[in-house]
Amino acid sequence: MTQQQFWNNKFSNQDFFYGTNPNKFLASNLELFKDYQKLLCLGEGEGRNAIFFAKNGLDVTAIDTSNLGLEKLEKWSKNENLNIKTVCIDLNDWKVDEKYDVIVASYLHMYKNEREELFRKIENSLNSGGYFVAEFFSINQLNYNSGGPKDIDLLYTKEDFENYFNLCKKSITEEITILDEGIGHQGEASVIRVVIQKN
Repeated sequence: MTQQQFWNNKFSNQDFFYGTNPNKFLASNLELFKDYQKLLCLGEGEGRNAIFFAKNGLDVTAIDTSNLGLEKLEKWSKNENLNIKTVCIDLNDWKVDEKYDVIVASYLHMYKNEREELFRKIENSLNSGGYFVAEFFSINQLNYNSGGPKDIDLLYTKEDFENYFNLCKKSITEEITILDEGIGHQGEASVIRVVIQKN
């Protein structure tokens, strides 16, 4: 099964699999972005984070491998009179051709051997002073049933981030949080939260 097929299966229902509210950690960092303009959402799915940031005045682009997820986002943004650019592509095929002030992601499911290239592309895509803010499932999420992959190669450690982003200031924490995100994420979860600013 391709990544697109996997996520299209999740997003084929009329409801929003992860709900319509933004990821709480991403939303809590809005104040950091008040002087910024261009924001990129990676693995954005059905659009809950993209809609939130666009409503708060940012110029948003959303990338996802699921055409069904992005179609939901496009319909939703049209209903809200928001102009959000969507790009349907696997993140492994994403090319760095634009610079952004902010890049955000919630729960990117990238295999361990795919991360070095992705992190390099994220760093190269940030303007000087720009932020990468994201929340990921920790390998300790295997102890919880609130969602996320059961494959350890799709889960993260703090070292995954500490070993990269060498041109940046980094805040990397592992925390226990309570998720309430649609039917996809419910209950206690172990997450890694990153706030990375490019020098």
